[in-house]
Amino acid sequence: MKTRKIEAVLSPRDPHMVGDGFRVHNFIPSMYPLSRERMSPFIMLDYNSKFYFPPTNQPRGVDVHPHRGFETVTIAYKGSVAHHDSAGNSGVIKEGDVQWMTAASGILHKEYHEKEFSAKGGFFQMVQLWVNLPAKDKMSAPKYQEITNENIKRVTLDNQDGEVEIIAGNYNGMNGAASTFTPINLLNVSLKKDGKANFSFPENYNTALLVIEGTIIVNDSRKVAGDHFVLFENEGEDFQIEAIEDAKVLVLSGEPINEPVVSHGPFVMNTREEINQAFEDFYAGKFGKL
Repeated sequence: MKTRKIEAVLSPRDPHMVGDGFRVHNFIPSMYPLSRERMSPFIMLDYNSKFYFPPTNQPRGVDVHPHRGFETVTIAYKGSVAHHDSAGNSGVIKEGDVQWMTAASGILHKEYHEKEFSAKGGFFQMVQLWVNLPAKDKMSAPKYQEITNENIKRVTLDNQDGEVEIIAGNYNGMNGAASTFTPINLLNVSLKKDGKANFSFPENYNTALLVIEGTIIVNDSRKVAGDHFVLFENEGEDFQIEAIEDAKVLVLSGEPINEPVVSHGPFVMNTREEINQAFEDFYAGKFGKL
């Protein structure tokens, strides 16, 4: 099959705070060419690169806020986050866990550093990804998938080069734990030094990777350092990554939804009228209570 070439390698932007608990570099949609349309179905990616938070008795985080029209996916690499929402879901996302929340028709939630982590302090490293929903599913019922690390399916690579954790989608015939509304592959790849992993996705799928730890070589040609984002072209299907040192890489690939995207703050819909309705419903208390 034809090799999928790199379109762009992007350095992390200056970080900004989300609430007082998440120090993030935004890649999608603020960095060119990572618009919501170009990256569909992935409409936002915030990366909290490894950062030390000192101990505190007041857990840092983001207070109650609404969402409608999409899903939030939080992947914990270091540290732990507690979550509560207006649908009655709550839990703690620990290192290696994933939280997949479908806001859909509307939900209130809050997320903050877990109490024990806050009291001790420590390194914190997370990815939050927003996944768009097609118009027919935007007003479906909210739901919550708590994907603990022990429930994530794994594929061991040849020659003990490392392993691939399948959060969603498929790798080498094995399906991931998360259910999705549109075809999505979301993989955590751990490679030992000199380890290699091969990937193949339909060429129309928007495909990218984020280097979480270490340094890698893509397609035997391009060196990419930690905390950098790689966008692939939409020609060809196959690509390879190789670790120069022990590395962890988040790989994402999804079928574009190809519908209008109209967003305002915490709402992502298809029309301005739907955004206005979201605000009306929120102020009317239709997202529940928390």
